[in-house]
Order: sequence, then C-alpha cells, then structure tokens
Amino acid sequence: MQENIEILNHDQDALQIAEGELRHLRETIEALRLELEQHSFNQETAVQKTAQNSADEIQQLKSTATNLRDELESMRFEKDSAVQQAVQRSVDEIQQLKKTAEDLREKLEIQKMDCQAMLQEQEKDNVNDKIHLQKTIEDLRSKLEKANAK
Repeated sequence: MQENIEILNHDQDALQIAEGELRHLRETIEALRLELEQHSFNQETAVQKTAQNSADEIQQLKSTATNLRDELESMRFEKDSAVQQAVQRSVDEIQQLKKTAEDLREKLEIQKMDCQAMLQEQEKDNVNDKIHLQKTIEDLRSKLEKANAK
C-alpha cells in the first residue's frame, strides 16, 4: 500500500509537474500570441502609414501636375495672344503702309499732272513768244527794207 501511495504521490508529483509545464506552456503561448498580435498590429500600422504617405504623395503629384498643366495652358494662351497681337500689328502696319503708298501715288499723279500742265503752259508761252518774235522780226525786216529802200 505504501507502494501504492508512493506511486500515487509520484503520479501526483508528475501530474503537478505536468500541470505546471502545461501552465507554463500556456503562458508562453499567450505571451507569444500577444507578441505576434503586437507585431501584426505594428506591421498593419506601418502598412497603413506607408499607404497614407503614398496617397499623400500621389495627391501632391496630382496637384503639381494640375498646377503645371494650368501654367502651361496659361503660357500657351499668353503666347497665342501675343502672336495674335503681333499679327494684328503687322496687318495694321501693312494697311497704313498701303494707305501711305496710295496717298504718295496720288500726290505723285497730281504733281505729274501739274508738271504736264506747266509744260503745256510753257510750250504755249514759248509758241506765243516765238510768234511774237517772228512778227517782231518781220516788222523790223520790213522797216529795215523800207529804210534801205529810201
């Protein structure tokens, strides 16, 4: 019986040791589970933070792209406007030059007509002077012949 008691005590000791080991293993498992959950949480937090940073960077890049596109369109509009203004100035200058050329052509025609009229008047005066001089010559010749005939 003593032997049975000793076996029972031995079994109880072994059972207590096994229960202690079991408890220790459960505590270890619990600690490892908590550590794994904490690691998983930290990893999830890091992933979310990285995703948020990426989303922020994407938003900034989109904003930058939009601003650059707006600035490019503004520059294109300004360039188109400047080209249109230059073209309009050229058209205006061409029209002014054409008008100036036309005015000068008209003045030249008027001067040409005035010169022709003056030349015709001068020719008329020359013809009249010639006729007058011829008549004077005839008169003087006639007087000279009369004076020589006397």
